[in-house]
Amino acid sequence: MRKFAVGILAAGLFAAGAGTAFASSWHAIPKLSTGGAELNSGQYTFWPAGTNHGAFEWKGNLKDADNGDGHNVYTQVRVEGYSWSRYNGKQKKTVPQDYLNWSGDERYTSDAYIRVCRDRGSLHPDNCSVTKHYRR
Repeated sequence: MRKFAVGILAAGLFAAGAGTAFASSWHAIPKLSTGGAELNSGQYTFWPAGTNHGAFEWKGNLKDADNGDGHNVYTQVRVEGYSWSRYNGKQKKTVPQDYLNWSGDERYTSDAYIRVCRDRGSLHPDNCSVTKHYRR
C-alpha cells in the first residue's frame, strides 16, 4: 500500500512538472523591417513564474537587408523597468537569435518591447522599425 501511494505521488508530481514545462505557448512576431534591416520568422513567449525567471523569450532571424550599405544591424528588446538591450547581427548575413529578457526584481515579466534597427554610425542617427509592445 505504501509503495502504491508513493507511486501515485511521484506520478502526480511528474504530471505537474510536465504541465508547467508546456504552460508557455509561442506567438508570432510580424516581420519587423526598416531600411536595411529586418527580423523575420519571429516568435515570442512569456514564461510562467518560476520557469526561466518568468522571462520574455523571443527568437527570429535578423537579416542585413542591404548588403551594400556597409552598416550593421541589431535587435533591441526592453522589459518593464529596464532600458533597451541590444543584440547585434552581422553585416551581409542573416543571424538566428534566441534570447530571454526578464526583470530580476519581479516573479515574471508582463510587458516587453521589441524593434529592429540599422546602425548608421556615429554621424547619423540609427533608423529603427516600429516598436512592437507585447503583454502577458
